This record gives sequence, structure tokens and C-alpha cells, in this order.
Amino acid sequence: MERPDFSRFHNGDKATLPFAPAEYDARLAGLRTIMAREGVEACVFTSMHNIAYYSGFLYCAFGRPYGLVVTATESVTISAGIDAGQPWRRCHGDNITYTDWKRNNYWRAILSVTGPGKAIGYEADHISLAQFALLEEFLTPTRKIDIAPATMRQRMHKSPSEIALIREGARIADVGGYAIRDAIREGTREIDVAMAGRDAMEAEIARAFPDAEYRDTWVWFQSGLNTDGAHNPVTGRALQRGDILSLNTFPMISGYYTALERTLFVGEADPASLKIWEANVAAHEYGMAQLKPGMSCAEVTEKVNAFFAERDLLQYRTFGYGHSFGVLSHYYGREAGLELREDIDTVLEPGMVISMEPMLTIPEGQPGAGGYREHDILIITEDGNENITGYPYGPGFNIVG
Repeated sequence: MERPDFSRFHNGDKATLPFAPAEYDARLAGLRTIMAREGVEACVFTSMHNIAYYSGFLYCAFGRPYGLVVTATESVTISAGIDAGQPWRRCHGDNITYTDWKRNNYWRAILSVTGPGKAIGYEADHISLAQFALLEEFLTPTRKIDIAPATMRQRMHKSPSEIALIREGARIADVGGYAIRDAIREGTREIDVAMAGRDAMEAEIARAFPDAEYRDTWVWFQSGLNTDGAHNPVTGRALQRGDILSLNTFPMISGYYTALERTLFVGEADPASLKIWEANVAAHEYGMAQLKPGMSCAEVTEKVNAFFAERDLLQYRTFGYGHSFGVLSHYYGREAGLELREDIDTVLEPGMVISMEPMLTIPEGQPGAGGYREHDILIITEDGNENITGYPYGPGFNIVG
């Protein structure tokens, strides 16, 4: 039996994607402008975030390589045979399915689009050393250009359609937050509270986005000592009166991440904890006021640092004060050039979307021990910002149970 290295398995009709075809065409036009400027003849994308951004297809690798090839005239996703026609249905543009009958059919499929001996754009921050060597072997490029930084800069500026989706994500994060608040009581396990928030968000995403794929929405809900890190996994610990809590809801809509993060307490908060909590809330409000056009990420960071230093709290800060939103998740994607850190000089511009999320971690054994964090999502406007997070922060609403 003659078995093909790859083929076009266009099974069924195109599905409704997160955005209209014109949105993807505009993104590809922006990319082709970058390619022309950089002298790139074909881009070979390997990351989940860029493939999803330019095509709408969010892959599940499971150890197999996936790709998107963009030339001056073509946009073709490259997917494994195990997915059959789903990548074709869920992508903007063409799709080629490679088989595993022969090793490296993935690269043969890519070569069929790029042709040999071209100037190839690739993602240096994502492609593995092994796959990079195969790119060289199969495509024999005349030049290799790291296109990742330029695509990151493109993704930083959100279109109106993206902002509309992010608004919905922020609203659904609030839905999860209220469900979690309702589930908090002494004796309840972290996992049970987390599931209440996740289930509420999944149901609301399905209601609001009936044509979407549903995956990856999650909650981190931590208590007591487990609040000391921002990304600590959920446990089976039972809540106790006086516990500090950290609520973190993350609805995922077609690869787009949003978040709500809040400090809470079970039943009561002692005076030492209230003092730290209120200082962090004040820093949060101060930081949000700094998010406006013309301010650099480093400048905002230094201002919040000074705010904490004046209160002798800066030593308890553990990470940056915020980051961009868009196609990202806890296991793919990041617009590292739009993070609120000392070493990021990016200047805020209208159309960017960024969080403010100061966190203080007081070590165990000290008064007020635990991790305190508030998190809101803000759209940079022409003259300031718009906060699209609605769930309240602070002691007035979040001492519960």
C-alpha cells in the first residue's frame, strides 16, 4: 500500500472561529509587513500562541510537532494525522495533515509550502534545538531570522475584536469569583471551592460562546501557607476560621486568557493581617493610577516600589506588578515585553491591555503571614485606562464564610 507523507484532509466545513476572517487577514497583513521589512520569505511558526493568533487553531501537541507556514500568498497550518480534519475546520486558511508512516514528514509538509533555499523566519524562543536542526536540514534556508520579537510587538496591540473578547473573559472571571466566594466556609477543602469557580465559568463560557471549543479553564484557590506563591497548586486542605485565602480564576476562551485574583479571609482577619492587606490594596490602587499612555513599564514599577519602600514592605514583594493579556496561558504564550518590571522599557500605548497585581508574601511565623494579591485588568486608553474587572477587592467584601 502506498502511504502518503502528507495530504490535505479537508473533512467537513469550516467552523466558526473566535474572530471573523477579516480579523485574521488583518493580522496576516501586519505579519507580511514585518516579513517584508525583515527580508523574510516564509515564516515557520511552532508556538501555540502565534499559530493561534494568526490562524485561530490551538493545537494539542501530545509530543507531536505542529506548525503554521506563512508566505507572501499562503497561510497553512501543519497538523498531525491523529487530529484528522479538526485543524482544517478550526483554522483560517489552508491545512496540511502529515502522517507518521515516515520520520520527519512534518518537515516534508512544511517544505512543500516554503520550497527550498528561502529566507526563513522562526521563533527562537520556542523551537527546540532538535527541530531547529531539522529546519536547517530540510529547508536549507539561505538565511534564518528570529521573527518572535516582532510578532510579540504586534500581539501587544489589541484590535477592537480582541478587546471585546478580553472584556467577556474579565466578566466571566468575575462569575467564577462570585461562585468561589459563595462556596467558602470553614471545613470546605480548597479543591471543592476551586471546582465551584471552574464549573461556573465553564457554564458561562458555553452560554456566551456557543460555537467555541471548551478547554483549559481553571482555578487556583489557596489557603493559609499555600497562599505564599502566586501559582501554587490547589490542595485538599480544609479551610479554617481566620485563614488567609487567595482566589484566582482563569477562564480560557479560544486561547485567550483573563484572570481575577483576590485576597480573602475566612470569617475574620487579625489586625496584623489587615494592616498588610490594606497596604497592598493601597498599592494596587496607586499602581492602577499609573497605567496610562506615555508611562514605561519600568517607570510604573519604580513608582510602586517606592510606595512599598516608604511603608517598609518592599522586601516582601516577590515578582513583577503586571503583564499583558491576549493569546496566552499558564503553559504557552507570554508578551514578555509588556510586563511591569524594572528591566522592561516598553512605553504604554492605547490599545494595550495589562494587569496591575501587586503581591506581598509575609513568611510563616511573622505577624500577618501569608500571600496578599489583588489583580485587575486594564485597557490603556487615549488619556488613561479603563478597568474591566468588576469583582470588589479589599476587606469590606472579602472577609467571608
